[in-house]
Amino acid sequence: MIKTLSQHRKDIVEIGKRIYQLGHVAAFDGNISVRLENGNILCTPTAMSKGFMTEDDLVIVDSQGRTIEGKRKVSSEIGMHLLIYQLRRDVDGIVHAHPPCATGYAAAGVPLQKAILAEVVLVLGCVPLTRYGTTGTSELTDAIREYVPGHDALLLANHGVVTYGSDLFLAHAKMETVEHFARISLTTKILGSEKILSNDDVDKLIIARERYGIKGSLSVDEGCPTTKDVETESGITLTKRELVDMIQLAVAELRSKA
Repeated sequence: MIKTLSQHRKDIVEIGKRIYQLGHVAAFDGNISVRLENGNILCTPTAMSKGFMTEDDLVIVDSQGRTIEGKRKVSSEIGMHLLIYQLRRDVDGIVHAHPPCATGYAAAGVPLQKAILAEVVLVLGCVPLTRYGTTGTSELTDAIREYVPGHDALLLANHGVVTYGSDLFLAHAKMETVEHFARISLTTKILGSEKILSNDDVDKLIIARERYGIKGSLSVDEGCPTTKDVETESGITLTKRELVDMIQLAVAELRSKA
């Protein structure tokens, strides 16, 4: 069903309220956009809380980012949105936010790529970490360019998360999935154990995408998602207690030889 411009405006305002109420943005953080039927982009304005926008606050730009309609200035990160729309003709909705746990991973330089949740592998594959790029500049678009064609969710180093899909609500659902994944991943680290899926498990889930009607891009690169097989090949996983014991044993041996 083709939506009217008025419906698209209502959708963006609704998603803005959701990410604000969920604590996925603070102050003026984040930006949201929709690709309209004529190819123009309806986007949130800069310097405005996403929880308190009205339909009249939104801005329409063309494919080059030039303002066509709107009283406010368009988001400074419109370039990121334009690049994603350019590289992904199947994408018509984008959400960029700073959900705390997932953004913590981005700030720590840790990608969300381990295959520990079947639902995440099924929907997203994994969530790679891009290199850092200054917000509102070509550095940011350059940093994400190589990842956009094969992934529907990205961790932006020292910045936040961007998700995208065939419509705005699907893009937002992926944002929720990323943050949920980050919280569960952090919980496994606190508990000191991760049970990672095997290559065979991941292959079955990827095949199942078509059966479940899941759309979007999923590029299975080497180590993304990281499976049990790859984890085993790359090194040994130790608990904190095991690591402490090994260090104490090594220190004792050094002292005995001194």
